Amino acid sequence: MIVAIVDGYTDEPAGLGVPPYLGIYPRYAYGAIKKAKKNAAVFYLTIDDLRAAFIGESGIATRNKTPNFPRTEEILRKADTIVYIGGLHTPGKYLSAVPSQIEEVATFLKRFKGTKILGGPAFMGSAHMGGSKITSRELQMAHSIFDHVVYGDLEAFLFDYLTRPEEADPLRFRDYGELRDYAILGSEIVKQFPGYPDKLIVEIETQRGCPKAMGIGGCSFCTEPVRYRAVEDRPVEDVVVEVRALYNLGVRHFRVGRQSCIFSYRAKPDGRVPIPNPEAIEKLFAGIRSVAPEVKTLHVDNANPAVIANYPEESTKIAKALIKYGTAGNVVAFGLESADPRVAKLNNLNATAEETYEAVKILNKIGGKRGPNGLPWLLPGINIIFGLPGETKKSYELTFQFLKRLLDDGLMVRRINIRQVVVFPGTPLWNMKSRVKTEKHKRLIHHYRYKIRHEIDLPMLRRVVPVGTVLRDVLAEVHDGSISFGRQLGSYPLIVGIPKKVELGRFYDVVIVDHGFRSITGIPIPVNINAENPKVLQMLPGIGKRTATKILSSRPFKSKEDFFRVVGDEKRKLLEDIITS
Repeated sequence: MIVAIVDGYTDEPAGLGVPPYLGIYPRYAYGAIKKAKKNAAVFYLTIDDLRAAFIGESGIATRNKTPNFPRTEEILRKADTIVYIGGLHTPGKYLSAVPSQIEEVATFLKRFKGTKILGGPAFMGSAHMGGSKITSRELQMAHSIFDHVVYGDLEAFLFDYLTRPEEADPLRFRDYGELRDYAILGSEIVKQFPGYPDKLIVEIETQRGCPKAMGIGGCSFCTEPVRYRAVEDRPVEDVVVEVRALYNLGVRHFRVGRQSCIFSYRAKPDGRVPIPNPEAIEKLFAGIRSVAPEVKTLHVDNANPAVIANYPEESTKIAKALIKYGTAGNVVAFGLESADPRVAKLNNLNATAEETYEAVKILNKIGGKRGPNGLPWLLPGINIIFGLPGETKKSYELTFQFLKRLLDDGLMVRRINIRQVVVFPGTPLWNMKSRVKTEKHKRLIHHYRYKIRHEIDLPMLRRVVPVGTVLRDVLAEVHDGSISFGRQLGSYPLIVGIPKKVELGRFYDVVIVDHGFRSITGIPIPVNINAENPKVLQMLPGIGKRTATKILSSRPFKSKEDFFRVVGDEKRKLLEDIITS
């Protein structure tokens, strides 16, 4: 039996599966297939493989596969079953991988005869961009192309379909007891991932559902409580055994990101704000580290700032555990969405502006120290959504002033994510969709996005990564003209522009020399002062155009001492550790 899994990439409120991230859906699907049919040949393909095969696009990366790995078209032609995984619920900007839509993948798959199954969050539709309202058109197309559209858990349906097809129910959900074997068996799929083993980061699930939604309902726009009506915490032992399987296969980058709030793992329900459980989180991350001792990245994702602000003692313990067992550069994304209390109440948002401010202060105090990769150990991110019902011009100004307060008070925020709301069927927002303001407030949205990027993001970046900071292990991913772009592997990595073409697919240490509004400029080190091009030389800390000219006219240098005699010994502190002759 031959099965093809086609990963169209997923991005949703509590989970990311866009390369270099490998999400949960392909792994669980692979594991379910292998448990049902031990001898099945299961091939993992990405939407970029299909683009390369059928329209000639090059894809995101050169695949590290065995020489006899079959061609994409051959796999799909021979496949008895083709499983497509996709769905964008929180669309963003992506560096080197573009998620697929059903319309696109349909053009590729309709020519093949195998049974076609659609899984992942795509059953609710996909958002091409913020500010859109999902229609039934995509779902209608899905039903015309796919033999089965799975609304429950894909892995549960696949196991049933391959063992007792007459009983397979596309609405069935599994529990964590059933998932355990799928997750362990599914770890093998990483060997077919582009860039395996060192150029991928694996998303790990700890919880499904939203604890706050179980108390007083979810945020108006969020699809997580729509898909999962109850909260279920995954057993620590199951998480640890999955990480061990992945680690033994060579995976070194992990993000415990598949949950709505890491501070609410195994928390006690208590209405709007659950009571956190520091002991459970300590046990979880200690367990992960015990089976993955040489891990290079161990990060998290979402956190509800109301939990941290209302339970500072417990949350401090949790933050310290994330630092103790995790790695530097970690980010917890705070879902503030709007600083306007009227908008917050109408849309049942997670936290008030004051709670979010207190949570930012707490994490800055605990996690603001710089770690070995060049970034602070643990900082917050802030999520902002424009276009929510109830917004007025005052709403945008309140949100801007909240962010400015963080900046003025000397606090650090690793990223500010601004997006426009997307209206999905089944969410409370669906019943308020006539009040969504994205079109009416188009000019306001553009004005305040620009204002935040220029007046908040830029000085904040300069604070978080000052000129002269050395960032370790930046993976170069794409070229854009004469510039190379890359990032570290981790949660919400900063985009680094390298002002020359470098070999892609390699890791570089870079020294930060300049800042943009949402990205930074870095130069790979050590810099060979006898060979580096003039453009890069003049960007080095303390150099500039005039000194670069002196360097060029004095090359070659026999030693660093010769170099500092030309540029001035006062520049030694800036350059000593980043140059070579």
